[in-house]
Amino acid sequence: MQRKLDSSGAVLIRGAKACGKTESAKQFTRSVLNVDRDVQVTTLIETAPKRLLLGKTPRLIDEWQIQPKLWNYIRHEIDDRRQTAQFILTGSANPVETVKMHSGAGRFTTLNMRTMSWQELGFSSGKVSMKALFEGAGVDIYDEPTELEFIVEKIIIGGFPTLLGKNISQAIDLNRAYIELLTEVDMSRASDVKRDPLKVRNLLRSLARNTATIVDITTLEADIREKDNNDISRPTIYDYLDALSRLMITEEQPTWNPHIRSSASLRKSPKRHFTDVSLSVAAIGGNMKSLLNNLNFTGFLFESLVTHDLRVYAQVNDAKVYHYRDSSGLEVDSIVQKYNGDWAAFEIKLGMGQIEEAAANLNKLVSILDNTKTEPPKSLNIITGTGISYTRSDGINVISLASLGA
Repeated sequence: MQRKLDSSGAVLIRGAKACGKTESAKQFTRSVLNVDRDVQVTTLIETAPKRLLLGKTPRLIDEWQIQPKLWNYIRHEIDDRRQTAQFILTGSANPVETVKMHSGAGRFTTLNMRTMSWQELGFSSGKVSMKALFEGAGVDIYDEPTELEFIVEKIIIGGFPTLLGKNISQAIDLNRAYIELLTEVDMSRASDVKRDPLKVRNLLRSLARNTATIVDITTLEADIREKDNNDISRPTIYDYLDALSRLMITEEQPTWNPHIRSSASLRKSPKRHFTDVSLSVAAIGGNMKSLLNNLNFTGFLFESLVTHDLRVYAQVNDAKVYHYRDSSGLEVDSIVQKYNGDWAAFEIKLGMGQIEEAAANLNKLVSILDNTKTEPPKSLNIITGTGISYTRSDGINVISLASLGA
């Protein structure tokens, strides 16, 4: 945060509701404007907008998207002041596309905030760092294996800061309430369009059933018709997906497009994840018993959990998270790539039974790359839930999620 403040006039913090944006921002601010609570905002935005920006800096403008005009006023104020660290903007939704705003280039930097990772929650020792993996370091860590029941419990509870100290029953109630409010209130507030709560709920359930997979609109439509015995049109699905994205409830994992020597063609479709895996569980009404009885589905939930944490650790290391899939059927769960092109590959497995298959996928990916155009990986890795961390004889790292960190 401080690095971004030192680089720009304003920092825009983006993230889902209740992920901790405001409290985190307050650690760096000296004055606050609560756009959603200050009754003077509506009047002043039309009569004296500059008064809203007065205060000790950095000044926090919380829930700024409620008054999108603030964006351009802040942009001009940054130009006038010609100083860094003037404003921090936080919001749990992006404005509708019809709102005319300058991009903010040259004035704003952005910070994506997600729910808490296992390292932040204290469930991971962080002894195996993303930084070290990009340096090609091996793994020589012997943290205690994590029990399956512990992993499932933490998948259900999730990483929202408000759930710290809550037991699993309390977390289930709160996460299901989050979904209910999303379907009944937040989705209709996004762009002020009334949306059918039943159809929203059906779409959320379908997204949850297909979490961490490549699923297109046709599949979602058929899944809702089959599993929920309801119809939903494709235009409605597109609209609802757009609203969920603007509310930052769902996030796409884009495809990685390297140069390959194979005749296989690269697939373009992204994977979809909820911003926190606990929302997937809440959307389908899952609990400990149901997840333990369906470990295949729980494996996809674990992949979504790990992808979330990889995104957190990647952001610290100036990198982004992709996935790989081609027409031959070869898939690699996550590719973490820095802006300078350095990359590392990750297969994600809940248990130890699929380690050999995962290693084969990683080695095959490397074998088909065009080395004249794509640099070799800095490391090849398999992230597990219940196993321990070590480096195999072929150089592939096996890493317990309970050892992984930034």
